[in-house]
Amino acid sequence: MWSHLERGSSPVDWCESNYSISPMIAEFVNTVSNILFFLFPPVLIHLFQEYSRFFNPGINVLWVLLMIVGLSSAYFHATLSLVGQLLDELAILWVFMAAFAMFFPKRYFPKFLGGNRRLLALYSSILSVISTAFLVMHPAANAFALMTLAFPALGLMYKELNKVKCARVYRLGLRCVAISLLAIFSWIMDRMFCDAWLSIDFPYMHGVWHVLIFIASYTALVLFAYFNVSEERPEQKPQLKYWPRNDFELGVPYITIKHPCRRDTNMAI
Repeated sequence: MWSHLERGSSPVDWCESNYSISPMIAEFVNTVSNILFFLFPPVLIHLFQEYSRFFNPGINVLWVLLMIVGLSSAYFHATLSLVGQLLDELAILWVFMAAFAMFFPKRYFPKFLGGNRRLLALYSSILSVISTAFLVMHPAANAFALMTLAFPALGLMYKELNKVKCARVYRLGLRCVAISLLAIFSWIMDRMFCDAWLSIDFPYMHGVWHVLIFIASYTALVLFAYFNVSEERPEQKPQLKYWPRNDFELGVPYITIKHPCRRDTNMAI
């Protein structure tokens, strides 16, 4: 067990040269490129105060989980330990499953759930525990397995975007899909074509992946939060806004509630 905590015990090693910048940090760029996972979630928690108060306080769990992903990823790339790798991958898995339980549209629920989101959350938790066991048993294949989760998520987003009447939301959705594909491209470039990047002295595409995947991930959560209110509480009229200026669409997107006082007893979780 203790050997799994040792530096370099992970079977995964990315393209960036180890300890080339700092004698204490194995992959310096891959470590510090996680900084957005620490900077943005507190801002998003603040911006989503209205959403959290009047619709679904569970949204804050997702922002905290993103911070855990950043912390786990930074620890993994700093040490290249097997424990760090597993923490990184498990954090990603649990973000995905929490978002699935929170945002998956009720119209797609199987009949045995009866439209009960709490029941979906229970089954998602059980599936997450089982998947956690598989990730621990097969660490070398985890990264590729987790990557496949992105494609059904993007497919669902595309389907939901085609129902949206708000042009501003649609534009954000297109940007999210484009950034997601660029992030996946960066991950593949680092993993499969390392020699080519080393030849031009830029073995940092995995660091680029960290930046792009954070932007894509939090943007996707914002969009699904919008879809969720639109489907389950349309009378509250969700609105997409941007910080620091609402007319600057390259800012930080968030959701507000136009009619926050209209509530029902079956609050989403």
